[in-house]
Amino acid sequence: MEQKLHIPVMLEETLGYLDLGPGKTIIDATIGTGGHSLAILERIMPGGRLIGIDRDQESLFIAQERLRNFSKACKFLQGNFMDIDKLLEEAGVRRVDGILFDLGISSFQLENAERGFSFQREGPLDMRLDRSSYISAYDLINNLNEEEISTLIWNFGQERWHNRIARLLVKERDRQPISTTLELSNIVMKAVPYRYRHYSIHPATRTFQAVRIAVNRELEALEISLDKAIGFLNKMGRICVISFHSLEDRIAKLAFRRLYLGGGLKIITPKPITPTEAEIEHNPLSRSAKFRAAEKL
Repeated sequence: MEQKLHIPVMLEETLGYLDLGPGKTIIDATIGTGGHSLAILERIMPGGRLIGIDRDQESLFIAQERLRNFSKACKFLQGNFMDIDKLLEEAGVRRVDGILFDLGISSFQLENAERGFSFQREGPLDMRLDRSSYISAYDLINNLNEEEISTLIWNFGQERWHNRIARLLVKERDRQPISTTLELSNIVMKAVPYRYRHYSIHPATRTFQAVRIAVNRELEALEISLDKAIGFLNKMGRICVISFHSLEDRIAKLAFRRLYLGGGLKIITPKPITPTEAEIEHNPLSRSAKFRAAEKL
């Protein structure tokens, strides 16, 4: 069963830096299918409590089932971590001992073609983490103008061929709307010069990442949520952030630095920790991960 679910990235580092122990209260702000949370719960029993938050209702259902043996110690909250203050207040949570943000997308979501996250699986152009939200990838791809698409792909994907991709994309959609993941993937492939199409990273990787980040307002949500989350930490409580994109890592770095300079936070990882070679070999999805941790003063 474990292999079919998302393999938690940098698990040992997470467990160590959260400074876990019996009786502690921990927030998993991106619980996903519960991989990190399962290991956390095993270390905060007896008397511990876990609050799991996720935008994706399907992932939350899986996490609830996976953690059923700890159900009395868990509280599951469906929502955007951008609203972490409201979610926790409504749940009656005032202070916690640790918070984990595991950003990015899970293999469970990637492998479900109907969710539209994968450039290698045919599915609708969706990419919404919360399927009740209004804006999908289809809306952005078929309604933004060429300049807006180019800017989006550069800002959120740092794709060097953003201009070429945007130009071809608009040309192709003039014939008919772009409605599936493979349609978008094939357009990106055609837009990228031939000699760059066969690198180890698929040519559509950065474009799909950029569109997903825009659809879900992921960078904005992270920026807003970190300050809010740290406000719920007890003294000596820990916060850990696992990012998969340089812009996410930069947001975490600057948030930690700002609070450090204000005297409210101790930075435990002056430079981000990266996965071991063994972990990358076992779980290739971990290759771009960066881990940062800090402690509330």
